[in-house]
Amino acid sequence: MSILITGGAGYIGSHTVKYFKEQNEEVIVVDNLQSGHKESISVDNFYNIDIRDKDKLKEVFKNHKIEAVIHFAANSLVAESMKDPYEYYHNNVFGMLCLLDVMKDNNVQKIVFSSTAATYGEPKRVPILEDDETNPTNTYGETKLAMEKMMKWFDKAYGTKYVSLRYFNASGAHESGLIGEAHDPETHLIPLILQVPLRKRRKIYIFGDDYKTEDGTCVRDYIHIMDLALAHYKALEYLRKENDSDIFNLGNGNGYSVKEVIETARKVTNHPILAEVKERRKGDPAVLIASSEKAKSVLGWKPQFDSLEKIIVDAWNWHKNNPNGF
Repeated sequence: MSILITGGAGYIGSHTVKYFKEQNEEVIVVDNLQSGHKESISVDNFYNIDIRDKDKLKEVFKNHKIEAVIHFAANSLVAESMKDPYEYYHNNVFGMLCLLDVMKDNNVQKIVFSSTAATYGEPKRVPILEDDETNPTNTYGETKLAMEKMMKWFDKAYGTKYVSLRYFNASGAHESGLIGEAHDPETHLIPLILQVPLRKRRKIYIFGDDYKTEDGTCVRDYIHIMDLALAHYKALEYLRKENDSDIFNLGNGNGYSVKEVIETARKVTNHPILAEVKERRKGDPAVLIASSEKAKSVLGWKPQFDSLEKIIVDAWNWHKNNPNGF
């Protein structure tokens, strides 16, 4: 039996592919390579298709005995989602509908879904719990929430069991340094900071230093990419035991401020990394930290690489050796 990983050539997808292969799982990857990198994966069965092309997707299911789906394929840039909501609804929501329909027709009843903390919107309390209110403040979060609700109704009607993983700031790279983060454009804080010692940018900007936090800068929960890969595997094992569908937060439960991340990067890279404070960005909450207690108790998941320094060491190992990505 095979595991189908959609979006498996993307940042989180490729690390999950690598982890699943290390667990001796038979992996099939579907990716349209819109933002993924074929060079980041090594699998026997790769299909360069868009999941919205149902005829081609049906062929994949027809050619392989698929046990479960790990679903990453989606657009995921917040700012872009606000400028082009049509594309985000079409790719993310319609794409999910196509996938679930083909799964239903082929009696594949297990799916692990890559969701996001953006489903919560502005948190009313920290750390955020799974049963807190979901009120997204951007199109991206809204589409991911719609995808979660779609799975809920497919479960009720057709018995499609799902685990939705809402995670926070994915970061770091595989310890081997062979794969890592390569986005264009880059929007994530840690790789942006590392572009300074790589001489790809002169300085890093801090958007606001007057928040109600210890040093005045925004606090975020960073989670190592391989801990995310592990969580997807734990979620698959959970579904294999015929458990009910559920939703889990994934994070370290620790918050690090922008200034702390920059200072840690200075230490790891041995580079001064010039930083300049600018005005706040609209819609940036002061603190976003997850409670992952439910994932720990129910899935038996525990972060293995939960120090910020380890995350940046692995990220730097990848970026310094691959300054232009793949």
